[in-house]
Amino acid sequence: MIDDVDMRILRILQRSPRAPFRLIGEVIGVSEQTAARRCQALRRSGAMRVVGLVDPAVHGEAQWVARIRCRPDRAVPLADALARRPDIAYASIASGGSEIICVVRSPLHAPREDMLLQQLPRSAAVLDLSIDLLIHPFGSPGTAGWTGFGGHLTPEQEERLTTGPAPAPAGPLLPLTTQDGPLLDALAEDGRTSHTRLAEVTGWSKGRVARRLESLEASGTLSYDIDLLPEHLGFHLNATLWMRVAPAALARTGQEIAGHEEVAFAAATSGDHNLLAIVICRDAEDFYRYLTTRLAATPGVDAYGVSIRVRRLKQAASLISHGRLVPPSPG
Repeated sequence: MIDDVDMRILRILQRSPRAPFRLIGEVIGVSEQTAARRCQALRRSGAMRVVGLVDPAVHGEAQWVARIRCRPDRAVPLADALARRPDIAYASIASGGSEIICVVRSPLHAPREDMLLQQLPRSAAVLDLSIDLLIHPFGSPGTAGWTGFGGHLTPEQEERLTTGPAPAPAGPLLPLTTQDGPLLDALAEDGRTSHTRLAEVTGWSKGRVARRLESLEASGTLSYDIDLLPEHLGFHLNATLWMRVAPAALARTGQEIAGHEEVAFAAATSGDHNLLAIVICRDAEDFYRYLTTRLAATPGVDAYGVSIRVRRLKQAASLISHGRLVPPSPG
């Protein structure tokens, strides 16, 4: 059973994914051993994973968001097949089981016929397909996404975690080598993997591991995130909002919506709807409250549509299997 201590641990990991167990314990007033045990229990239960992520731009990839309208009896097999692909970063079934929403990584300059999603209309399951470019994610570096689950920290506790605002990545992105493979694979499996363990899997010294991590992190090539499964925390409604915003208001409106505690992700996109947001709420009434208060009070939104998720299959760094977050299968 997840309690307030667990919630505060999750909040700390959102702010500082690689915070030592000693610091986590000091901030919330428990022992280092208790902090370690609670973190490990949350991970084993599949409620959360801390992961290391490589910026797709390192490989020359852009992110495209697709809405695939398909036959309800064929949606699940198609969505499962998409979720298993390494070039798919997010996948869910929405709209009563007749729509798949996914994010695919593909180079901007790739020939149109080579793009995965351009091949989908050949499937008998697909009735309609729309693809838009994810142009710009909103939110500042080092800030958490969805924070509506609670676990709020006091100003003093927040101060213990940081000495100031998280610095923006210095850039430019660094090219990766084959030698980086074991390091990045280990962090994709567990973003909290220790320097000692990383030295073992790479065959490097701990000093070399620390220097390489510092370079990758400072350039923005490597970042850390925490995947959460909201259902474990009592939040059972997940919706994608497709909004129309005047170009002059897009930056301000997108940044404001990204700061809502109910919002897990917000980004500018191409297409008829130029702002996308993923919203997580406890139930339908909670979602209604969000639409009629927080969203309604946000200037700039001219119109919106809603897709309600009925099944989550993949998040940015995790598959969802039997109600648990698990690492994606390789290859």
